[in-house]
Parts: sequence; structure tokens; C-alpha cells
Amino acid sequence: MKTYRHLVACEHCDSIYTRAPLAAGQVARCERCDAILYRASRLDVDRWLALTIAAAIVFVMANVCPVIYISFKGLHNEATLWASAAALAHGPAAPISVPTAMSIIIVPFLQISLLGWVLSYARFGKRAPGFERAMRMLVALRPWSMVEVCLLGILVAVIKLSGFLQVAPGAGIWATALLMILLTIIANRDIHWLWDITEPARAAEEARA
Repeated sequence: MKTYRHLVACEHCDSIYTRAPLAAGQVARCERCDAILYRASRLDVDRWLALTIAAAIVFVMANVCPVIYISFKGLHNEATLWASAAALAHGPAAPISVPTAMSIIIVPFLQISLLGWVLSYARFGKRAPGFERAMRMLVALRPWSMVEVCLLGILVAVIKLSGFLQVAPGAGIWATALLMILLTIIANRDIHWLWDITEPARAAEEARA
């Protein structure tokens, strides 16, 4: 199957352009509708991989550490992201427990894992095994990552519960906030240039074969 990696299509008007190299910070726009076609990445592969590893560490902290501590008449309890998603499975909110777990736990985990896998090979100019499938999954997963919605929900819950109970934020809520920032940096970037920087290595391997 023939592919056209050197071409880019506008998502709004379907105009086709030849992909041109951009300097850091530059943006390519459609001449017809002025929509953004793609951006030049400000991060090189090593920095991108370093931020991905940092996101993995913060992700573990966000899921292991309690998000909030609750106290009432000498009784104490704590809630984690996993416990919150599991609690939704019991009661009238059960139908939304699966999409909640997907958007705040499973999807971020897949994004971080796939990016780490692809970038660990890309820093050597190579394509990771399953590169094409991983790249397609990264694009497909992007709309389903909603850590910021989870953080907003936690803050609303803390404010409402504070009128009836003693509520204190845990380390998990700060880790979730940091995770939201890191995911925005690493997962919402234009990843198409990874095709370009790994293409010479792939061509050389095919030539040797």
C-alpha cells in the first residue's frame, strides 16, 4: 500500500499541501480557510521522552496517593482515583463508571505507555515495533483523555463536602494537577514529524534486508 507522508490535508476544507519543514514555534496554515495544518515541535525527542517519563511517575503518584482525606466525628477515610471510579460502579451512577475509568486512568496510561515506547526508539532514529499502530492509537486516544475534567470534579466535591465534613486535599490531587499539565504538553503535540525523523533509518534497514 502506497503512503504519502509528504502530504498533509486540511481537516476543515480538505485542501492538500506538501508538508514543508518548519522552524521551532512556526505554524503551517491552510491558504483557503486559515486553519492550522500542523505545528513545529518546540521539544526535541530527548526532552519529549524525559517529560513522558516524568508523566509516568506522576501518573503512578496520582493513582496510588489519596486524592482527598475525609474526617467526620473521629472517623477517617481517604479516596484515590481508582476508589472513586470503583465507587461509581455501585448505585445509580454505575453506567458512567466505565467511561470515567477510561478517561481518567486507562487512556492516560495508554498515552504515556505508547509515547514512551515510540520515543525510546525515535531518539535513536528508529521506529519501534508496532510503530504505525501505536501512532494511530495515539491520535485516536487524544479526545478521550479528560484528566482536567476529573480535577475539576474533585475540586467541586471538596468544596461541597467541606460544608458538612472535614476535608483535606491529599498528595494525589496535586499529582493529578501536575499530570494534567504534563499530558497537555506531551500528548497534544503534532506527532507526524516522528514519521519523518525515523524514515531514513527504516529505509536503511529495508535496503540491508
